[in-house]
Amino acid sequence: MNTATMAYRNLLKTVHNPDRFMDVIVQPVLFMLMFGYLFGGAIAGGVKAYLPIIVPGILVQTMLSAASGSGAQIREDLDSGVFDRFKSLPMAHVAPLAGQLFADSLRLFIATITSLTTGYVMGWRPTAGLGWVVVSGLLAIFTGWALSWLFALLGLLAKSAATVQSFSTMTMLVLSFVSNAFVPLSSLSKPLQFIAHLNPVTYVITAIRQILATGSWTPEAWLVLAFGIGVVVIFAPLTVWAYDRN
Repeated sequence: MNTATMAYRNLLKTVHNPDRFMDVIVQPVLFMLMFGYLFGGAIAGGVKAYLPIIVPGILVQTMLSAASGSGAQIREDLDSGVFDRFKSLPMAHVAPLAGQLFADSLRLFIATITSLTTGYVMGWRPTAGLGWVVVSGLLAIFTGWALSWLFALLGLLAKSAATVQSFSTMTMLVLSFVSNAFVPLSSLSKPLQFIAHLNPVTYVITAIRQILATGSWTPEAWLVLAFGIGVVVIFAPLTVWAYDRN
């Protein structure tokens, strides 16, 4: 109940601060248009042929951007002293932290809808049916929510929200661009291919592409699901520990 109350509080903050939706609404639209129309012809021979590649890539990149916002928001709340106020109230001590992360699921959901809708408007038509499109979106949302725990830990350990934002942006760009988000791995140099194969984002994008192309739950999808669960199992306790320490 306490977690639900804190989640509602953070949802109200988000609704009353529309700028928090910029990275999950404006960013995927701009990136889809820019990469699709500028590079679609050079990479895939046309925009429509490029969309099956870029839509999952933009979707996962937007998930990373949305997840990284959790850390900065938590750091801002810590710096404002509001978490100290919450700790003095008769509520579960992790409720403010958990409420923030569950409330951020709204941003992940909006990011998914925006990315997929923009691709559809541009002419993307997935081979899989609507049900599998929903499944791929849920897998992306779960992965983003799992990574939110990692960025929340960063927010608790960092000295300022600006530090969290800078590091998160750099991490998002590196993970998304050194992967198969925008180009086939075969087009990368050997050193970059090696790095991309170590990049978990590569496997998330591959799993979503395969679900959308085949309309089936693939081995890569199981791998991504296990990865997300592993991230939560490892970083949720560490995040709670860092929260208690603060």
